[in-house]
Amino acid sequence: MKLKTLLQPIVGCRAAFNENPEITSVETDSRTVTDGSLFVCIKGYSADRHDYIDQAVDAGAAAVVADHPVTASVPVAVVPNTNRAASLLIDTFYDHPTSKLHLIGVTGTNGKTTTTHLIENMFVRAGQKTGLIGTIGMTFDRRPLGLKAEAPTTPDAVTLQKGFATMVDKGADTAIMEVSSHALDMGRVHGCDFNIAVFTNLSQDHLEYHKTMDDYFRAKSLLFSQLGNTYSKNPLKLAVINGDDERAPELYKATAVQFLVYGITCKDADVRAENVVLTEKGTTFTLCTPYGDVPVHLPLVGMFNVYNALAAASAALFSGLSLDTIKASLENERGVPGRFELVEEGQSYAVIVDYAHTPDSLENVLKTAKAFASGRIIVVVGCGGDRDPSKRPLMARIAVKYGDMAVFTSDNPRTEDPQAILKDMERGVKDNSYVSIVNRKEAIEYAIRQASGKDLVLIAGKGHETYQIIGEDVIDFDDREVAREAIKGKRG
Repeated sequence: MKLKTLLQPIVGCRAAFNENPEITSVETDSRTVTDGSLFVCIKGYSADRHDYIDQAVDAGAAAVVADHPVTASVPVAVVPNTNRAASLLIDTFYDHPTSKLHLIGVTGTNGKTTTTHLIENMFVRAGQKTGLIGTIGMTFDRRPLGLKAEAPTTPDAVTLQKGFATMVDKGADTAIMEVSSHALDMGRVHGCDFNIAVFTNLSQDHLEYHKTMDDYFRAKSLLFSQLGNTYSKNPLKLAVINGDDERAPELYKATAVQFLVYGITCKDADVRAENVVLTEKGTTFTLCTPYGDVPVHLPLVGMFNVYNALAAASAALFSGLSLDTIKASLENERGVPGRFELVEEGQSYAVIVDYAHTPDSLENVLKTAKAFASGRIIVVVGCGGDRDPSKRPLMARIAVKYGDMAVFTSDNPRTEDPQAILKDMERGVKDNSYVSIVNRKEAIEYAIRQASGKDLVLIAGKGHETYQIIGEDVIDFDDREVAREAIKGKRG
């Protein structure tokens, strides 16, 4: 594609040059630039790509997009905002792939991963060719796309649009994706033509970036305020909102499209769960919808999974899937890796690994465990470094409140001192009802040594992750495997 053709949709673009080179790719990372690339100088959370223009040109960049005049030996286009421009340029380069898909975006503090997987399974059961993008990776037809994303939840704009284009080339009908607050605030999803936006809930997280809960919510609400602002061959545009969340009324006002409300206590919910019965083996409830009511036996535990099921069912139902398909999918659900995942090695006590890394998600998981645990609850929990420090004492307080024994440890300390993180956690607890062990492996081993009989050990915070970030190093680490070895070692 010619440079000037690619730049044409960008409002406010200043391109004072005569050259019109052929562009072979659009890149935001100088390390991925090749001959003919257009290098877009985005500004990230920790780096400004304007600092890497020389490296990009040396690597073969044919042109540069910046947010202020810069000196380079190739054509330079100046735009008001490079982050937003990058998403639109990449979307244009790949010929607007999301306009050819039924795209469902899920945002919220907790439940995004489970909800997107539930939706994916419903569409697969309905016979649709389906792609998924989120925390656990990028897949099509349940196979990895082979694209590595820098961001843990919503990929950068280049990887995102390349993923959608790959899905379209493979014949995808539908794509489901987790949409993080960072991605919305940074403009990574500009150019994505969503058909349905789903809101799960809002609780404290990422305040190291957003600073206030109002700003955090504003970022989340962008998915709904922007819904319907792009052209699509499929006219369906719908917001699916958790009516039981206190921020729901603000979202009703934030979107110009039709919205559907789901919930359990909300009187005006269009999709509801009634007659909910929670057990340690799963959950039963009546799924009530405008198209009829059906009993559901969900093999997932916890009230939070009832909400995830309602969100997924709402998105699927109003995408045209039948109630029978939705019911069958929910009743055959196997769960998501690292989400209330049992580690079984023949032991009498239960060991559960969960991704809970916010105060709200930790409280939900511990309440669920407490509802069916007949022995003690031993909880291993840590807090990430270089992240919102204000939630650390809250996490500790919740662990002590709902657990019979709490073990504080490292999560991903990153560049912070792990001891300092533990000190922040300890400030939330007034007595000595906890043990602090910096080394996560030793903490897990300690917790499992304490367990016996009908006790339950909950290892929270990392879930499906297979690494730990200490300083600048990424080391292999999987809570599930560490727990498995600890159980075997104890038995031996």
